[in-house]
Amino acid sequence: HHGFDVDQPGKDSYRHREAGATEVLVASQKRWALMHEHRSGEEPTAAQMMAQMTPVDLLIVEGFKREGHDKIEIHRRETGKPLIYPDDSHVVAVLSDEPLAGCPLPVIDIDDVAAVADFIVAHCGLQARAAAKAL
Repeated sequence: HHGFDVDQPGKDSYRHREAGATEVLVASQKRWALMHEHRSGEEPTAAQMMAQMTPVDLLIVEGFKREGHDKIEIHRRETGKPLIYPDDSHVVAVLSDEPLAGCPLPVIDIDDVAAVADFIVAHCGLQARAAAKAL
């Protein structure tokens, strides 16, 4: 979500964007990527980005911390950063490398991949969707 580039300096697609093209499509036999330049300088909202996606059962979004979608906060003691869940009602769980006494949300060990996956599946109702598709 920060400045990043999937394109390579020196390639034609890179030169087209540098010259002012608003959109450039890069394609190969196995994948394609459409790059859209936000010349206005305004970052699109999560909803605007989600509208560009093909429908999926689960969309994992990194960033967009100030928007109103459900969030799983990742807390690492070593960063020293304050928790955001007390001020953000959209945080539904916290992944942490330490116990969080008094946290009213589910706190999941950051290294317990199965527990994280189980929480996401349950929270998003993916079990029910899978069962409905099977019928």
